[in-house]
Amino acid sequence: MLDKYTAIDSGGVNPYPRTWSEFLARFPTEEACLTYLEALRWPQGFVCPRCAVASSPSRVSRGRLLCKDCGHQSTVTAGTIFDKTRTPLRVWLAGAWYVTNQKLGVSALGLQRVLGLGGYQTAWTMLHRFRKAMVRLDRERLGGLVEVDETYLAITDREAPISKAKRKNNTSKVLIAIAVEVHEPKGFGRIRLQRVDSDADVCVVPFVEANIEPGSVVRTDGSAAYRSLTQRGYTHQRTVMLGSDVPAHVSMVGVHRVASLVKRWILGTHHGAVQPGHLDAYLDEFVFRFNRRTSGSRGLLFYRLLQQAVITDPLTYNDVVSRQPVVANSE
Repeated sequence: MLDKYTAIDSGGVNPYPRTWSEFLARFPTEEACLTYLEALRWPQGFVCPRCAVASSPSRVSRGRLLCKDCGHQSTVTAGTIFDKTRTPLRVWLAGAWYVTNQKLGVSALGLQRVLGLGGYQTAWTMLHRFRKAMVRLDRERLGGLVEVDETYLAITDREAPISKAKRKNNTSKVLIAIAVEVHEPKGFGRIRLQRVDSDADVCVVPFVEANIEPGSVVRTDGSAAYRSLTQRGYTHQRTVMLGSDVPAHVSMVGVHRVASLVKRWILGTHHGAVQPGHLDAYLDEFVFRFNRRTSGSRGLLFYRLLQQAVITDPLTYNDVVSRQPVVANSE
């Protein structure tokens, strides 16, 4: 029998459910969910969050662990995206399964209906917590041949109505930077997306440095904002679009394809209703999905998301709503 502190993916035991029926069989109770998350958070055995001593803990109550060395009490959910949640872990794990099994993503309203959550706010916050966990802090930068460009996204910030008869919608254009690994002779690899304040070098060059390995070939349009890339350790391929016989969507096929897909995703899944201050979280979700588009196992995506969830810092509803909106071009 698999010990709860043995790595889940060892000993020939499948580390994740492959179907919904397997999910239901694997997580019938809160205790089963706790055991699974404990094995994900401490694959080599319990480590006290305070004294960092690895030892078998005492259990003072359901889910509460007591370090035998320093006496510190903790839980598997403390300091994670599940921190202080009042939503059952079975619902959380069902939400993670549903989010990763929907190829095009889900809206907060859709998640609320599927999970039977009591309020929209709970589903909305849950999705933002999952989006935060979709970003690995130690993820590798892009490499090889990488196309870089910017595009505008039209998003709608729906303000609360002053009266029942009137609701105000503000449509804004927000600039995002795009980087796409291009495989030759055809195909794309991983991508990165980020909201930027402008297409000036002070915004786009830091984006390149943060997301692309030095020594890579960076292909851009004729913008002067990228002229310093050669001095920063990149091989810069500059393609001037003005007056060229080759259309931009042909010479820069990667970034144009991704720009089209992310615009359709924002409009289709979220109906364009994304507050500017929250856009980065939605872009992180799109990157997570795009970079794993060839995965043959939805269960593996569920597993990877929960691996990140138990090492990602907490995010509260107030943290999300306090994000300041960016200054954007309205129309």
